[in-house]
Amino acid sequence: MSVTHFLPLALFVLVSTITPGGATTLATASGAHFGYRRSLPLMTGIAAGLASMAASAAAGLGTLILALPSLQLVMKLVGSVYLLWLAWKISRSGPPHLNAKVAKPTRFLGAVWLLWHNPKGWAMTLGAAASFAALTGNPLQLGVLLGGFFAVGALLSLSLWCLAGLVLARLLRTDAQWRILNSGLGVMLAASIAPMWFE
Repeated sequence: MSVTHFLPLALFVLVSTITPGGATTLATASGAHFGYRRSLPLMTGIAAGLASMAASAAAGLGTLILALPSLQLVMKLVGSVYLLWLAWKISRSGPPHLNAKVAKPTRFLGAVWLLWHNPKGWAMTLGAAASFAALTGNPLQLGVLLGGFFAVGALLSLSLWCLAGLVLARLLRTDAQWRILNSGLGVMLAASIAPMWFE
């Protein structure tokens, strides 16, 4: 199979991971407050969470989750509460802590946990599994393929958003500017919950 067979999958992954949403907002805020290096656990956790969701969707777990409305509701509630808590924390934070040792960015497992509680993410990865199943007849191979593409795509996209946050940290100088940015990021993160409830 030639490389051109994988271009539609690569495009799908790029578009779905780079568009603004909860994960990209978190990466931007983390880059602004903690820098790129300290944001790596968050970004790799999100990428690993998305990759494992894509692999699980290819194996059929996504279908099971989407078939159980009560489980979806619990996932939405838990995910929404966690995202609202993060949005509140971001909106209440002050100037960045790029060199601080005390402040703690979101860690790897917290980012994985966040992704796994997002029914919209399950629907996206299940859609990818259904759309690109023809690339291989083996669910295990499809899981590895989707997981790899989503992991790389998420890391690249989140890195761009994180670096954008880092640039903002270098440009903004006053507490008032930081209050505006942090409030905006908090509102954007809270707003990213709406599509999960109004699909």
